[in-house]
Amino acid sequence: MPVKIPELPYDQDALAPHISEKTMAYHYGKHHLGYFNKLSAATDGTDLEGLSLEELIHRSSGDPELKGIFNNAAQVWNHSFYWHSMAPSGGGMPGGGLATLIKRDFGSFDAFLEEFKSKAASQFGSGWAWLVVDAGTLKIVTTSNADTPITQGVTPLLCVDVWEHAYYLDYQNGRADYLDVFFADLVDWSFAEKNLP
Repeated sequence: MPVKIPELPYDQDALAPHISEKTMAYHYGKHHLGYFNKLSAATDGTDLEGLSLEELIHRSSGDPELKGIFNNAAQVWNHSFYWHSMAPSGGGMPGGGLATLIKRDFGSFDAFLEEFKSKAASQFGSGWAWLVVDAGTLKIVTTSNADTPITQGVTPLLCVDVWEHAYYLDYQNGRADYLDVFFADLVDWSFAEKNLP
């Protein structure tokens, strides 16, 4: 196997009631694990075996013959990044250098929140919303399906998963409600700050 499945940084019930243990059991224990198992099956015994997730993503990105490997590797990586973008005692406002950068690049924290939630809520179908650093500037980007910003020359700081399986059991089709809770009670600003280049 190229890598071990990344472990959750907290217990499966740690984000309740905001994200239920049942959602985590399905999302991490079935979806995330499923991507990892498919990736392992596709790379075992090949010249890709033993590569890191990042190496697999970069090696397979844009190669039609390796699309399945890209999709599964990127989904494993994206999900791992998402788990770390949240914390049981998360939420609220960022501090330190990140707060300064958000004010510089978005005008205010409220303006940042409005733009992030708007882009995440309007992402058509399945995908992700990210806070990234692009050429020294903070930006909010969305990606569809398994696409990931690490192939686009930017540095991700945090992300939120807007695939329905991330929130449907707890919020039904209320993606906007889920996003409100993500920022009010879950987002781990310290993780985002650690990712600053």
